[in-house]
Amino acid sequence: MATARKSFEAILLDRSWVSAQDLDKARQRKKPGQELADVLVEMGALEPQRLARALAQEYRLPFQAHIDENSLDSKLVSKIPINYAKKNRLLPLSIVDGTVTIAIADPANFEPLDDLRILFGTQIQALVAPAEVIAEAINRAYDQASATSAEDLMIDLQEERLDVVANELASEPLDLLESDDSAPIIKLVNGVLSQAVKDRASDIHVEVFEKEMVVRFRVDGMMYDVLSPPKRFQPAITSRVKVMAGLNIAEKRLPQDGRIRLRIAGRDIDLRVSSIPTAFGERIVLRLLDRAQAVEAINLDHLGFSGDNLQRLDRLIRQSHGIILATGPTGSGKSTTLYACLTRINSPEKNIITIEDPIEYQLRGVGQMQVNPKIELTFASGLRSILRQDPDVIMVGEIRDSETAEIAIQAALTGHLVFSTLHTNDSFGAVTRLVDMGIEPFLVSSSILAVLAQRLVRKLCVDCREPYKASETELARIGLRGVQAENKICRPKGCRNCRNTGYRGRMAIQELMIMDDEIRALVMQNADAATLRRKCTSVGMTLLRQDGAARVVRGETSIEELLRVTQEDID
Repeated sequence: MATARKSFEAILLDRSWVSAQDLDKARQRKKPGQELADVLVEMGALEPQRLARALAQEYRLPFQAHIDENSLDSKLVSKIPINYAKKNRLLPLSIVDGTVTIAIADPANFEPLDDLRILFGTQIQALVAPAEVIAEAINRAYDQASATSAEDLMIDLQEERLDVVANELASEPLDLLESDDSAPIIKLVNGVLSQAVKDRASDIHVEVFEKEMVVRFRVDGMMYDVLSPPKRFQPAITSRVKVMAGLNIAEKRLPQDGRIRLRIAGRDIDLRVSSIPTAFGERIVLRLLDRAQAVEAINLDHLGFSGDNLQRLDRLIRQSHGIILATGPTGSGKSTTLYACLTRINSPEKNIITIEDPIEYQLRGVGQMQVNPKIELTFASGLRSILRQDPDVIMVGEIRDSETAEIAIQAALTGHLVFSTLHTNDSFGAVTRLVDMGIEPFLVSSSILAVLAQRLVRKLCVDCREPYKASETELARIGLRGVQAENKICRPKGCRNCRNTGYRGRMAIQELMIMDDEIRALVMQNADAATLRRKCTSVGMTLLRQDGAARVVRGETSIEELLRVTQEDID
């Protein structure tokens, strides 16, 4: 092994791929068990793709820039432990005419190839691929090759004795795919978490009843039953989740909140855990956040805004002072939209501070504070403290009471741009809600810039959506009377890619009420929501249902889904 390492360093110097100075620095920085090439890549002294190509030329081996995990032989993959594959940075690709092709990052490390020749009992053909390409392919390949679903693990669980299972509380590996713990409860919980990530679930519900317990996923806003573990294993499963979340497993009478951070198939996943006592045991809900997808989610361009609304909102969020409110029911994407607004305007020239409950996304360059009622850190008290921090932009997670509303309005009137959410059904109700809280109409009219109402509708699966000729009755229900020619109206059908639901993913529909002089005059007269609605529609404002109807005509969602989400807005 030592000879191979020396040979590798000589190659780097002979080909002038790195300088002797960089090589010396890399040796000094190299930690036990770390590859020298990895250190050089981290330093920026060596480009991974170039390294792989050069190694392939030096050892006269084929080079492959990409690996398609769908073309891998799962039987070959299953014969190699994931820890071994990751440690040696190799992956079996295929077998043809008795020869197994192996992708390897470092052909100088020949010992694993000899091991695989013995393991498979065949000839080995090596090819070189970049290390990061192999690492990513390993995660995806073993994620697919793991046929052990939550249902399969249930069989193992049924065969275990309760006294053995009760003691299964162990620490987690770096990546759940690398877990080699044979304990059924640990395997079951890991399997549920892995399956939730595969299914794009936003929440995992562990529900307990008198004679059963049920695990359900929320996918695209809808709940689905996943499995029903035996009731007698309820304490062990609950304890396992609580240990992972750092909760007190002895306390079963009080609600508890915790967090879990782990990696699944190479993806960083944050889980917010909530446990509450019920008549039949502790009920647990885990909220999942894929940190890689979160980066894409908090982008205004990816949230599905219509072109006009996006341009108007983009102008509003660049104002120097005032309040911008996002309204809608729980789970309608209000906070994500506000995060996207903050991300859009975030710059070194601005001091942005938020107070939230809880902090959903970590924003670089933004000061974020979480409320804590136990120590009397509320939205109102936290907002007062924020104003002493010389902020330019403030985000308040939610306006829940008149005290918070008053402070937010005073902040807006004294030169701060304030973002917040409010629980109302539409944009017009936000004004009357603030007045009902005791805020004077003249303060509401002078401080609010705009109110954005939002809903999330499920998107039709692009692989199975089915075009059809909608009836006049269906079109009339969403306000599209007489609109039929040359449209792309589709309905859900269901396929393997969408769990036979016909839908995959969600998008936002919005209505944006901008406070112009006429609307402000109506607010000063204490006009109700219906009056504001009539005025706004008379000047061409697009309502939630109308925004959704435009998506229906484009074939992005269905009439049924739009009616489900906006049913309270239908005349």
